[in-house]
Amino acid sequence: MRYDDLPQSDNIEDRRGDSSGGGGGGFGFPMGGRGGLGIGTIVVLGIVGYALGIDPRLLIGGAEMVMGDRPAQHAPSQPSGKTGAPSDEMGKFVARILGSADLQWKLIFEAAGQRYRPPTLVMFSGATRADACGQAQSAMGPFYCPPDNKIYLDTSFFRDIERRFKGCDAGSSSCQFAQAYVIAHEIGHHVQNQLGVLKKAQEQQRGVSKVEANRIQVKVELQADCFAGIWASRADKQWQLIQPGDVEAAMRTAAAIGDDRLQKQAQGYAIPDSFTHGSSEQRQRWFQTGLKSGTVGACNTFAAAQL
Repeated sequence: MRYDDLPQSDNIEDRRGDSSGGGGGGFGFPMGGRGGLGIGTIVVLGIVGYALGIDPRLLIGGAEMVMGDRPAQHAPSQPSGKTGAPSDEMGKFVARILGSADLQWKLIFEAAGQRYRPPTLVMFSGATRADACGQAQSAMGPFYCPPDNKIYLDTSFFRDIERRFKGCDAGSSSCQFAQAYVIAHEIGHHVQNQLGVLKKAQEQQRGVSKVEANRIQVKVELQADCFAGIWASRADKQWQLIQPGDVEAAMRTAAAIGDDRLQKQAQGYAIPDSFTHGSSEQRQRWFQTGLKSGTVGACNTFAAAQL
């Protein structure tokens, strides 16, 4: 992946190494309207359920219910950390992915006569406070908090994708594109928030069965995958960032965090009615849809005849 030419975003709070950002131990879940569990949360819950002999569906279902049904919890104020693009290599990489996505979505929104308001990305280590969504912990993986328009990212999750889940070849340059896909997916949730998709999805989930609520959540997550593909498509046209092996690495990562793959690893079988993010095949296909089309209209998972 060639990312040196990508523009950097200054909309970053760097809380790495900030001990004041932590608090508490064990599992914590962000509370209130975001686009589902973090991309890493469902991975970790599956592993924990397997280790403890607990059906992972109970953990995953409980987490979704906590996040979807309880009001946002506003944490006490804390230092926001350093702001602006970080100077270390990982920080600069994250800032460039965010900056390139901000530019592309700004252009897309302007073409539709709308204004795009970029998100803030919070980099942290271990744990921090998600201003309107409670506690953020590295075990949860990256996630987006709609009330404060912030993405929370502990980049240690990238090591898990490489080494534990074999989402890409550890240490390879193509792993950077897989990491960019993860960031772009969370930015996709921010786009959904601005378009009103998240609010509408939450309204649809009220008063329906858990199975139906899960299906709506899957549509939200697959659309975010498709939006990540739009970023990749448009950024490649402008900066020629995609190199051989990059897309394949992103597809391996998408497959590694598919609900069916995780459930089979944790319990030996998959239960489609309990999916909240989509199967490996679905996640790959919707990312490819965005990558090939580069258009928002192609990513309407809510109107798709087939997910």
